[in-house]
Amino acid sequence: MTDRIAVWLAVVIAAAIAADLALNDGAALFFLAQKFLDLIEWVVFWR
Repeated sequence: MTDRIAVWLAVVIAAAIAADLALNDGAALFFLAQKFLDLIEWVVFWR
């Protein structure tokens, strides 16, 4: 991955987070955080 791609990817992710916070009060981020924690618990179970 080049630096240019990494910068654009970071900008897109930051814009998505900002849009979620502005338009959706962070509901999507909260949902994704919950699902990520569920995934971590599932992976730990199979360890």
